[in-house]
Amino acid sequence: MAEKIKENNVEEPGEEKPEEVKEIEKAEEETEGKEPEDSGKEFKENKEDKERDKESSGKRKRERLSPEEREKRETERQLEEWKPKTKTGRLVMAGKIKNIDEILEKERILETEIVDTLLNLKSDLLAIGQAKGKFGGGKRRAWRQTQKKTKEGNIPTFSSMVVVGNSNGYVGIGYGRAKETLPARAKALRKAKLNIIKIKRGCGSFDCICQEKHSIPFKTEGKCGSSKIVLLPAPQGTGLVAGDEIKKILKLAGIKDIYSKSFGQTKTSFNLAKATINALKKLKKIRK
Repeated sequence: MAEKIKENNVEEPGEEKPEEVKEIEKAEEETEGKEPEDSGKEFKENKEDKERDKESSGKRKRERLSPEEREKRETERQLEEWKPKTKTGRLVMAGKIKNIDEILEKERILETEIVDTLLNLKSDLLAIGQAKGKFGGGKRRAWRQTQKKTKEGNIPTFSSMVVVGNSNGYVGIGYGRAKETLPARAKALRKAKLNIIKIKRGCGSFDCICQEKHSIPFKTEGKCGSSKIVLLPAPQGTGLVAGDEIKKILKLAGIKDIYSKSFGQTKTSFNLAKATINALKKLKKIRK
């Protein structure tokens, strides 16, 4: 640019240079032999940004937790933020009630944090739904989908059933419905914790005289709708002779060996699970 201006404006003796030419020449003299001052700073900033990106990506990879760990963290967070609203909750938070049997025998639990504080629970989803599709239809799944006809169109709702237990004599079951799957599961989990019961275990089989709490003390049966189930005590080493969904309930209840026989519409897992809980409730009535 400066050369073009020089060619156009040829200097003649006794004439001064134009102001534009002087400014360009001055700028060229200042920039010659000098490196930009901010180049080092920009390099350092870029390097720091890359390191931060690596650290953040590493944290994201670490945060990919299993559903059980996520649930555990969620319960810990809820316990930290817990402000009890009932008298029982305040006593549990103060440490005056340390055994859940004191609550189950007298009153009903109204806060899930009470159960989380006194028991170390595990949870599992029961397959009460059925997948759709021409070729893949009929496969069991955890979400049961229903639809409601309206003028605007079909409104789907999802429902799920959750079983909780500590594998040591405490078990509960809950059912939840919502417009999406995750809120339905959260509702079912909350109700399962509130419906927790204590069952009696023992060794009632005539083939076993170990007197350990690995089975049930006597025969029991439960019914819900058209589904009926009979539970029989079994000797050690038998395992859980029952359906897949019934096994989940018995395992979280702390039962290791049992025989079972079901009648009626056993494909309806919803009713069969409720019938199993009704049968386990009857174990409290000890025969003399």
